[in-house]
Amino acid sequence: MRPKTLDEFVGQEDIVGAGHALRRAIETDTVPSLILWGPPGTGKTTLAEVIASATGADFVGLSAVSAGVADLRAVVADAQRARTLGRRSVLFVDEIHRFNKAQQDAILPYVEDGTVTLIGATTENPSFEVNSALLSRTRVFVLHALTEEQIGQLVERALTDKARGLGNERIALDDDARGALVRLANGDARVALSTLEFAASAAKPDPGGVKRIDVALVADALQRRMVAYDKKGEYHYDVISAFIKSIRGSDPDAAVYWLARMLDAGEDILFIARRLVILASEDVGLADSRGLQVAIAAQQAAHFVGMPEAFYPLAHATLYLALAPKSNSVGRAYGAALADVEGTRNDPVPLHLRNAPTGLMRQLGYGRDYIYSHNDYEAEQTFLPPNVAGQRYYDPGKHGEEQR
Repeated sequence: MRPKTLDEFVGQEDIVGAGHALRRAIETDTVPSLILWGPPGTGKTTLAEVIASATGADFVGLSAVSAGVADLRAVVADAQRARTLGRRSVLFVDEIHRFNKAQQDAILPYVEDGTVTLIGATTENPSFEVNSALLSRTRVFVLHALTEEQIGQLVERALTDKARGLGNERIALDDDARGALVRLANGDARVALSTLEFAASAAKPDPGGVKRIDVALVADALQRRMVAYDKKGEYHYDVISAFIKSIRGSDPDAAVYWLARMLDAGEDILFIARRLVILASEDVGLADSRGLQVAIAAQQAAHFVGMPEAFYPLAHATLYLALAPKSNSVGRAYGAALADVEGTRNDPVPLHLRNAPTGLMRQLGYGRDYIYSHNDYEAEQTFLPPNVAGQRYYDPGKHGEEQR
């Protein structure tokens, strides 16, 4: 069911829709080297093949998982021969973020001189995974997960297409099964189509010869909802960022939603617990010091019980911190103090604050004039070195316990 032309291509209208830059480049045969960045099943490979076909170029596909420098050199050699015959070559590299620096450097000169038009596909942020030299010679296009309407369109096409799809089979897809299929595919066309194919092959014909696919069969074929989440990639950082900002913004519903997203995707529970401990001091702080106790308890409890029950203490801490009054005075105080540590002369510790374990040190005045605070809580004495004496680093927040 892979589309063969732009007219068959579904989704990504913002880059290949009528009037958009990439569409015009394809139609005018001026496609530059580019990188297609997006989640699985959004059409990266398909779009590369369509570009090659529409521009009459030779298409060569490599997987960065298995290809090496020798493979790249072989492709370049073929492309150079084709170029002498007036033919162009499109080199498609799937999972280009898996190419190491040497592999990326090996292809760079041939991208620059036009021997090949490089089309890389990646699910990872190319600004992190593709070296700057190669990145500067390509255009990055961002592909998005397909909408449920678009997934539904592809499913209907597969059910009715007699040449490439299931149109020659008598299949009845229940409405609620269709809804479940497009919803659980999570924007991944490949998942939707492969699940449909598997469900169709598993469905038993009724007496009339019709294969009926219901919700239960879709669920059995899919096994588990596809989750767009990479514990080491950008999505990992995007979701934890949303989680932290939801707690900081005192939205318990959003906070527990993002927690559930992470746990459902298999995120490391101790990574989440560490972020809660940091947040308890960074964003709740002295407005409710119990928040740090709750976060530490959640970390210990989650480590102790493990999944699946670890969601209880993690959700407990998440909701407590989201509902707690907020203060960032801890971080502000430390930051202001550190700025003076880094930006001013580090004067010696004042003599009255120094320890005096030996007679010589006492003769030199170590510890002299120090007032033991428990003997006189009202006594005035300085604790900062002279060059920063009188500096105020701690600025109390105005909420919760800190206000009082």
